[in-house]
Order: sequence, then C-alpha cells, then structure tokens
Amino acid sequence: MNSIKEKIQSILNQLPDDCSIEDIQYHLYVLEKIRQGLQVAEREPILQQEEVEGLLSKWLIE
Repeated sequence: MNSIKEKIQSILNQLPDDCSIEDIQYHLYVLEKIRQGLQVAEREPILQQEEVEGLLSKWLIE
C-alpha cells in the first residue's frame, strides 16, 4: 500500500502546474471523505433496495 506521502505526491502530479493551494486542499478533502465513507461502509450493515425505498418513502412526497 502506498504511504500517505506517495498518495499526496500522486495527486500533485495529476494537478495542473498553476493550481492553487485551495485546489490541492479540495482534492485532499474529497479523498479523505471518500476514505472515511469506505470505512463506514465496511463497518455498517448493507441495506437491501426495499429497505432503502422504505426509508426514503418517509421523506419523499410523490
């Protein structure tokens, strides 16, 4: 597995040379949120389609 430093270097290599610090921060933020989401997905039970539809039906107006 790549170290965090290698992952950041990969991100920097993919960004244009004239990117801003905010661009870099945004990409790091998005990757961290994805990482956190994947960790939650591994821990939490998986819902079936019918269960999700039942939960959403309480919020959605048809």
